[in-house]
Amino acid sequence: MQGGMQKLLIGGSVIFLVLVLANITLYTSNRTLQEQVNTRNEYIQQSLQLEKIYQPLVRTLAALAATRNDTQIKTLLNEQGINFSAAPTPPAKK
Repeated sequence: MQGGMQKLLIGGSVIFLVLVLANITLYTSNRTLQEQVNTRNEYIQQSLQLEKIYQPLVRTLAALAATRNDTQIKTLLNEQGINFSAAPTPPAKK
């Protein structure tokens, strides 16, 4: 009878140990994911603040590239994924 009880206690201890190790692993994984989410959230918040500066800057650069036909500025904007086309100038009235 004591041999059966001893095996039961050892089995329960092994199961408990496995559960504790699984808990530690999941906790560590969760903390890593939370840090990644926090870092991404911080980047997004900073990007939103800088958007007020970027939009007028990009518009000015696009207008400058269009009026002066500056290929370097066009290339710079295209490398950043910004495509634009110059609006046709209205014909002069006589």
